[in-house]
Order: sequence, then structure tokens, then C-alpha cells
Amino acid sequence: MAAARGQKALATLVRSLRSDSISNSNAPRLRHLPSLRRTFSLYDQINLIDTVPEDQLRFQTYDDTGFKINNVKYEGSLLIVENKIMTWTPKTFADITAESLSIFKIVHPIPEILILGCGKYVQPVSPELRKFIRSTGMKLEAIDSRNAASTYNILNEEGRAVAAAVLPFGVDS
Repeated sequence: MAAARGQKALATLVRSLRSDSISNSNAPRLRHLPSLRRTFSLYDQINLIDTVPEDQLRFQTYDDTGFKINNVKYEGSLLIVENKIMTWTPKTFADITAESLSIFKIVHPIPEILILGCGKYVQPVSPELRKFIRSTGMKLEAIDSRNAASTYNILNEEGRAVAAAVLPFGVDS
């Protein structure tokens, strides 16, 4: 029965395509192709993995206002240290200061890398902020928040000591 419905649907589709090409034979046929970049992006491939060990955090999705991590939606900026999620006060990139990252003065062991999600676009990090992060012993990777989420997933999956400070993707300055 299902096979008969499938054949009927296929026949209907073929007829509609033929009639479309005959009726508009002189008109140019423009069809929008799907974006291959979006279809095959690294971010999408990483997030196809649904099994997350209970002791690991994993960014699953993002939007303009926040992130979904391990099936929980978080609004606003986030600071992730040692697989712990905290709300983070900066609302814009200009709000990110050594004081807003002062938790790294007391966290031990110190993560080897801090991934800074700048929002929609990569922003230049001030020399003062770079100096503070370097003084903690961490390396800094400042990238847009979409790629920050993806990079965090990869490094955390590898078992690296990683921290993330991310603004929502909708923040563009």
C-alpha cells in the first residue's frame, strides 16, 4: 500500500515537472540552490553528535539571545569554567574587562585556553585585557560566538582544560 502511494506521488511529481517545463519553455528557469557552506559547515557536523557524557558540557545550538547547552537554554552571556556554567555580566564586547574575568585569579587549576566569544563578529582585544589573560597563564582565542561554541566543544571533547566566555551571537559590537 505504501509503495503504491509512493509511485502515485512520484508520477504526480513527474507530471508537474513536465507541465512546468512545457508551459514555460521560453522563460529562463531559475532555481535557488541550497547553501553548501551552510549544509557542510564544521559547526553543523560537530553538533550532529547527540551523545554527550554526563560530565561534559556541549554547546548544541545558539541564537541571537543565548545558547543551548546539554538540552538547557541559557539566555545572555555565559562564562564556562571546569564544566560549570555561570551567567556573565558583560552585555557588549566593550564590557569585557580584566575585572569581568577576575574569576581566573582564583580558579585552580587554571585552564590552558580561554575562548572568548565576541558576539556576531570578531573584535580586537585590548592590550590590557591580553596582558591580564597572559598573566593568568592562559592562552586566548578571540573569535565570533558561533565558532567559539564549536571550538569549545572540540577542545572539551579532547579532554583539554578549556574555559569559555561568550556573548550571545546577536551582539555585534
